[in-house]
Amino acid sequence: MPNIPYRDELDTEAEALAERIRARRGGVLLNLDRMLLHHPYLTAGWTELFLRIRAGQHISDRHRELGILAVGSLTGARYELHHHKAPFLAGGGTEEQYAAVVDSVPAAIANADLFDAAERAILTLALESTRDVALSPETVGAVRSHFPEPAQFLELLMSIASYNFAARILVGLGIEIEAETP
Repeated sequence: MPNIPYRDELDTEAEALAERIRARRGGVLLNLDRMLLHHPYLTAGWTELFLRIRAGQHISDRHRELGILAVGSLTGARYELHHHKAPFLAGGGTEEQYAAVVDSVPAAIANADLFDAAERAILTLALESTRDVALSPETVGAVRSHFPEPAQFLELLMSIASYNFAARILVGLGIEIEAETP
């Protein structure tokens, strides 16, 4: 059950933003949107940030989504896991990889049969960033060996950090997966 109600009645400011969100989402608002629309000013900034993160320019969708899934698993953000499965699979990830990350990020990091070195570096980056905030020199070195351009490293780290932010909102507000909403 959510910690505050989903917003369905929208004033003029919220409705204008909701229309832009609906246009991007094929005519629907997700529960996340319905919750965020309690504060249209902040939601406008949130929407812009996540549009830019998801558009990416320097890393693949598969790599970005792998980091996002790791964050969802580590933080218990089921909503994040649910909504990022399809983009991960569409980007070239596998059902087996998805299941392994959801089950245990540390075990996934150790699984060289299922994840290549670049993927394991991303998972380690997500683990350290989520749990410890600080990154070890070994992790930075491993990530940089596969993503040598500064923009690549920054995009990976910003994706992971942004979805840690999202996870804290999703879990903190108790946002439900749409199929589970009464």
